Amino acid sequence: MKDYYKILGVKPSASHQEIKKSYRVLAFKYHLDKNPENALSEAQFKELNEAYATLSIPHKRKAYDEERWL
Repeated sequence: MKDYYKILGVKPSASHQEIKKSYRVLAFKYHLDKNPENALSEAQFKELNEAYATLSIPHKRKAYDEERWL
């Protein structure tokens, strides 16, 4: 299972604002327009989007946290 908190560089106790801020910084760094020929950046950008999509929605984050601790 992927550790979305590690991908975004935040603690599991991070607030929604901290998650959003971290996502924006990393998304800007790895965005495809900024790194057009870098396959590694593309993969990291996709992981960032997946992590943010899960952690930014409260019910998805709760389900992820419950599954993560099992």
